[in-house]
Amino acid sequence: MREDLKIRRIHTLNPALANQIAAGEVIERPASVVKELLENSIDAGATELIIRVEQGGSTLIEIMDNGRGIHAEDLPLAVIRHATSKIQTAEDLHAIVSLGFRGEALASIAAVSRLTLTSSQADDGIGYQVEVNGTAFDRQEIQAVAAPKGTHIRVQDLFFNVPARRKFLKKPGTEFGHIEEIVRRLALTHFDIRFVLEHNQSIKLNLPIADSGELRFQRVQQLLGRAFTENAYWMDADSINMRLTGWLGHPSDARAQADLQYVYVNGRIVKDKTISHALRMAYDGILHGHQHAGYLLFLEVDPENIDVNVHPTKHEIRFLNQREVHEFVRHYAKETLSQFQTATADLSDAMKIAENQASMSVQPRYQEPLQLHRRVESTQTGEQAPSDVLTDFSSNQPQGVHYSAQPSRYQGSQQLNNALQSYLAPLRDTSSAVDQAQPLADFTVQSPKVDEHPLGIAIAQLHGIYVLAQNTEGLIIVDMHAAHERILLQQMKSAWDKPEFWTSQQLLIPKVINITRMQATRVEELKDQLARLGLEIDQYGDEQVIVRGVPAILHKANFEALVPELLNDLDPN
Repeated sequence: MREDLKIRRIHTLNPALANQIAAGEVIERPASVVKELLENSIDAGATELIIRVEQGGSTLIEIMDNGRGIHAEDLPLAVIRHATSKIQTAEDLHAIVSLGFRGEALASIAAVSRLTLTSSQADDGIGYQVEVNGTAFDRQEIQAVAAPKGTHIRVQDLFFNVPARRKFLKKPGTEFGHIEEIVRRLALTHFDIRFVLEHNQSIKLNLPIADSGELRFQRVQQLLGRAFTENAYWMDADSINMRLTGWLGHPSDARAQADLQYVYVNGRIVKDKTISHALRMAYDGILHGHQHAGYLLFLEVDPENIDVNVHPTKHEIRFLNQREVHEFVRHYAKETLSQFQTATADLSDAMKIAENQASMSVQPRYQEPLQLHRRVESTQTGEQAPSDVLTDFSSNQPQGVHYSAQPSRYQGSQQLNNALQSYLAPLRDTSSAVDQAQPLADFTVQSPKVDEHPLGIAIAQLHGIYVLAQNTEGLIIVDMHAAHERILLQQMKSAWDKPEFWTSQQLLIPKVINITRMQATRVEELKDQLARLGLEIDQYGDEQVIVRGVPAILHKANFEALVPELLNDLDPN
């Protein structure tokens, strides 16, 4: 043990240092400041929130609201730890309905910044103000100033007195991306509030009050994108003591990252393992590999059945009836998805005919906004298509090949087997591998031998995803998507050391791709790295990039999905 630690005695920390340490639990970055202040404004009944940010929040964060305001005599108390108007007794902790309640936010912010707090409770244009410069205090001088009704908070020079924390801040664009995400999360549930977000004197978001179903839908579309809202499934389910509403993303819009998942419990954004697991189970068998569905869901429960006093940031909660919540979410989410699950693009003509003839009610993906609130009803699925009905092997198969709607069992199995062996040929190091570009129609139907191929003989295909095959040891199930990924990996590994691997193939028509604002902030930082990979990309607006060249080996890749995933994968955060 170090000598200087052996002789140290226990002592009480001075208030300034204690506040700085406590602030570290609540204020991690500028976005944390914005979150805490906006939650206070919402609790104060504000209907308009204006957020102004300079240099990603490191130099200035300014929040203005038109809420109830703070009494002049309470202003000095507002910036002291454990001072709040939201709870009075221990019993209040058992049924918290406000977003804030701990009485730590303003004190934590004041401990690591230069804070100016101005508030007025009247419409006479007179308000009161206190200033704190990162120091502890017992009583601050109150000054009368001109101010409209509401509260105005200025946070300047964040972490000016905590150099160790300040040096860990990212570039302004990255920090602003986190701030914008906080505003987006709050705007997705508080439709009765107008949000205006400015960065470096430029308006980035201007969201008017959404007081109708149509306007709410438009706000969701603006914040989450047209692709999500046009394809998502609306759900509205309730039980005796719970209600779940919102949108479930279409499986075809699944993402490589879980960055489009929003869950609110009683209006509070949460990250809850119980709900996340229930939704993963609902999508089980629909999503492939490590894909993540997008969703925007609102769960309403009795406040007495949840504990929000779990973490300083209030992101985590505990359910009193955890199993009941899990089953409720899983059941109704799965029931909603089951109405559309069989309407996939890969199904054969015969399967589609069978579905059309079945007594199954398939609703539109998006109900009219003013008629959204309706309970999910169970549906009856139609007859299953015959097990020997085959579909087109994959979207990557040779063009012009189509299986008959109802082939004989032997002929259909042989065709599928030939297609399987052709599709998986790149995975085998054998001279008998079939050229993948050879039309399947030219293959000669021969009696297959079970031991000819280690992956067996294909006998059927399920939902355009799995191939059932048999060999001498039993049944083999091949995931075509995983097999295709493996093929690309093998090709890339074999070409990695070749100069042409890094060659950029210019696109005849540059492709514009939609990304998030946070991803857009990383484009310039990663431009050189992407160029070394053969990807020529430039920022094209706040939420778009333009791709001018792509790696030759990946010229057929889906860059609408690949580019956003690549930007996320290269993000050090």
